[in-house]
Amino acid sequence: MKSKDTTTSLALPGVVLGIGLGGFVDGILLHQILQWHHMLTSTDDDRVGVAYYPADTVHGLEINTLWDGLFHTVTWLAVLIGLALLYSRVTRARQRLWTSRSLWGWVLVGWGLFNLVEGIIDHHILGIHHVRSGDNQTLWDIGFLIFGAVLVLIGWALQRTATPLTAPPRAEQRNPTS
Repeated sequence: MKSKDTTTSLALPGVVLGIGLGGFVDGILLHQILQWHHMLTSTDDDRVGVAYYPADTVHGLEINTLWDGLFHTVTWLAVLIGLALLYSRVTRARQRLWTSRSLWGWVLVGWGLFNLVEGIIDHHILGIHHVRSGDNQTLWDIGFLIFGAVLVLIGWALQRTATPLTAPPRAEQRNPTS
């Protein structure tokens, strides 16, 4: 049976890393490479009264690029914080090693949580953008949420199968007479 310490010690760093990395995937793939949306491309029918900034005008693209940059700053900070948390966990417990299943499981949970929270807030509640605007935008938004839920479930299952490994004894512990 796994102790609570070994199963949760990588949870926070993994989830925070997953949130940041999931945000990067969203921003790089959907905002920049596929150019399906930017942070404020659906503000002509949003629910909060943000001015409309269409991506097909220079001014609209400038504003959207600024907000995409702010979004990337937040995701970068999440990755930085996740790495700091991971470093603090690993350096405090030098005698224990973790299988990558634990860390990567929690990273997937974090990525899925990013999709769920960002999708619910930005796509459905605020309506400031959609995964892909147009005829099937609601289906794309729901698919984004389903993908997020699947990531959470896979990550949760993966981290549950992780088993901690014990580190080999240090040289001074192996040979107490030296």
